[in-house]
Amino acid sequence: MSFSRVLFCLAIPSTIFAKTVTYDWNITWTNGNPDGQFDRPIIGINGKWPIPAIEVDKGDRVIINMHNGLGKEDTSLHFHGLFQNGTTHMDGPVQITQCPVGPGQSMVYDFKVDQPGTYWYHSHNKGQYPDGLRGPLIVHDKDSPHRGLYDEEIVLTLSDWYHEMMPVLISKFLSYTNPTGAEPVPQAALMNDSQNITVAVQPGKTYLVRIINMAAFAAQYLWFEDHDFKVVEVDGVYTEPLNAKMLYITAAQRVSLLLTTKNDTTRNYAFVGSMDEDLFDEVPEGLNQNVTGWLKYSNDAPKPEPQPIDEFDPMDDFLLVPTDGEKLLPDPDYSITLDVTMDNLGDGANYAFFNGVTFVLPKVPTLYSALTTRDFATNPVVYGVNTNGYVLNHMDIIEIVVNNNDPGKHPFHLHGHNFQVTHRSADDAGNYDPSTSPIPPVIPMRRDVVLAPPNGNVVLRFRADNAGIWLFHCHLEWHLVSGLAATFIEAPLLLQKNLTIPEDHLAACKHGGIPTSGNAAGNTKDFLDLTGANTSPPPLPSGFTTRGIVALVFSVVSAILGMIVIVLYGMAEPIASRPVPVVAQAAKNG
Repeated sequence: MSFSRVLFCLAIPSTIFAKTVTYDWNITWTNGNPDGQFDRPIIGINGKWPIPAIEVDKGDRVIINMHNGLGKEDTSLHFHGLFQNGTTHMDGPVQITQCPVGPGQSMVYDFKVDQPGTYWYHSHNKGQYPDGLRGPLIVHDKDSPHRGLYDEEIVLTLSDWYHEMMPVLISKFLSYTNPTGAEPVPQAALMNDSQNITVAVQPGKTYLVRIINMAAFAAQYLWFEDHDFKVVEVDGVYTEPLNAKMLYITAAQRVSLLLTTKNDTTRNYAFVGSMDEDLFDEVPEGLNQNVTGWLKYSNDAPKPEPQPIDEFDPMDDFLLVPTDGEKLLPDPDYSITLDVTMDNLGDGANYAFFNGVTFVLPKVPTLYSALTTRDFATNPVVYGVNTNGYVLNHMDIIEIVVNNNDPGKHPFHLHGHNFQVTHRSADDAGNYDPSTSPIPPVIPMRRDVVLAPPNGNVVLRFRADNAGIWLFHCHLEWHLVSGLAATFIEAPLLLQKNLTIPEDHLAACKHGGIPTSGNAAGNTKDFLDLTGANTSPPPLPSGFTTRGIVALVFSVVSAILGMIVIVLYGMAEPIASRPVPVVAQAAKNG
């Protein structure tokens, strides 16, 4: 073979070797009991649960033929962490980039995967995924900078588990009877959708362990007894290896680590996930916040009980350095400040807010508004007040300042991008003040889910290089359903030139009676007239407080109970007319 032909072969792009991976999925109900405590309906795929992992190579095309066989619930699929560059309509959040797929309806998701790493997929419809519709999505990479450092791969999912169904839990959560906004506490923690799992390992080998927290609510601390490890990836971003002994993984985050096994095979070792109880308003009596697995070196050795630990001391992900060396982006062209608060509205329920606005889904999916409002698409007014819409110019540098004015922790996720984390405060540091904050790292850590500390702040930066409609939201599912979300409308005029919505996506809208053009209210004549748009409940009457609502609720409940007692008493027969018990009569006659 000539030297020139060798060069030609080496120059062939990897996309020539890419393949199409097709899945035919019927989203259906099944039953399960993953924590061994309660058998309940679960959303599965093709009648099975846990649902299958999506496993592809970088550069592959993915086609998912999805049918909704749930009977009474809508659904959708979101591929968490994938940028969907050029395919924003495949991103999955209902009423943002698509209409819900109704019972008996089908939709095709068709996109290319150009990002290696560890991801997951889940429903993005009405808080549905904690009922079971969530699974791993792994993208392999023959060019990984860590490819020669490990022998095998292991996928380990973490999650929390509820015994009640999500629609029931949401109705209780978003209610005047829960004015403090106390989130439902899960009944259990899971590993790989089970408990007490064993992972067979061989001595003297190094494993790439891909860890995904698919929880609705609970972050978990994770450690492997007597085994240190090196973190080499977070949220699809390769990092320089960083030694660690313990991780803190919020809902929706992913971490990959290199773990080298011992040469001794005489014993097995526990690894433990422990739910962060700081997130719970009240810890129920009897809750086991831990879930345990074992690295199994020997079939003959016992599985030892986990050893107690003195404190939680996880690795600080702010210290991670991406291997690609991407330096701090230039000063932002557009800075967005989002102040997080929780408060009650006029219906008495507790909601979440960015800048005093709680998120409400629009009547028209935001993507379809961007495509059909002509030049008005660059005006955030057309997207409605309660979508918290921000229009981003193509290729601008965007900064997001999140001031968490809430005593709870919040993991924030950005669709369509990852971001540089340029600053994260300590707990209780208050709002961001650039004049007193440290200089950002030269090469900042990047990921797509970041934890905002309680009563603290975090600052993010990214380049708007991906035209589309992208949500930015808290990934605690209770806070998303209560409105802690904003919408980034990125380069809408570019979308109008380049994007066509598939017919099956439009058919889903037609089936659901959902308009596909006009502003957030469905107005196709005056794009700035939002009459009839979906909005949040009105504010509380002046002078009402959460404490007052609690007192009112208890007063109403007490009054209702009192009325019930009175009614029951009134319905009872008069004492004089009641028959005397036989035993009492016998005693009297004696």
